[in-house]
Amino acid sequence: MSRIHSTALVDPAACLDTSVTVGPYAVIGPDVRIGADTTVGAHCVIEGHTTIGQGNHIFQFASLGAQPQDKKYAGEPTRLLIGDRNTIREFCTFNTGTAQDQGLTQVGNDNWIMAYVHIAHDCVVGNHTVLANNATLAGHVKVGDHTILGGLTGVHQFTHIGAHVMAGFASHISQDVPPFMLVDGNPLSVRGYNLEGLRRRGFSPQRLQAVKQMHKLLYRQGLTLEAARQAIAALDVQYPEAASDIQALTSFIASSTRGLAR
Repeated sequence: MSRIHSTALVDPAACLDTSVTVGPYAVIGPDVRIGADTTVGAHCVIEGHTTIGQGNHIFQFASLGAQPQDKKYAGEPTRLLIGDRNTIREFCTFNTGTAQDQGLTQVGNDNWIMAYVHIAHDCVVGNHTVLANNATLAGHVKVGDHTILGGLTGVHQFTHIGAHVMAGFASHISQDVPPFMLVDGNPLSVRGYNLEGLRRRGFSPQRLQAVKQMHKLLYRQGLTLEAARQAIAALDVQYPEAASDIQALTSFIASSTRGLAR
């Protein structure tokens, strides 16, 4: 109990590991679960059916687990799940899910989430992402692993963003962004592929070459979407080391529901 500030209001029904630190004037509700070595800053409000993993650093004034901003919400016991080792900076707002989807908003592991980021109901954010200041995800958005969203970027509801994407400052994302791409602007434009990001993550020369070819087929050859998908799928013979990358892109294309940013 010495780790919980005397001014914090922690419901007796909440389940906090003994190593959790809670700052002054924080409010933690009865259905909250927080794992080991997580730090909750001053004036944070954590409510709803919220589960937070280990080693997270939640800075002051964050609001986690509040009801979704959805007029259809009728008090269903929907959830927010946050993984391990995330940095969540000041004034972030993460809402619980809705019954119209899976009833779950989910944030993975090792994410760097900067100030004023909003993650709306039913979003799924992967691992090792960076969401810069004021990035805003509308409901039902999915963000893949290792993706970076620049400051003031807005993402339309139901949009999917693939792994290893980088979106520049103040991007307006209203269509699905395939894995590995580099985008920015309003209206959004695909500027290339995320070469520097992939290099930093240890992509081999063959994998980088495969991504280059996939970008060329999808954006530079004037092919229909289906023709591009088939041509990309055939690259696994030429680039066997990149088979998983090729599969990731072709699967993303096949599952897109909002159309690809092209």
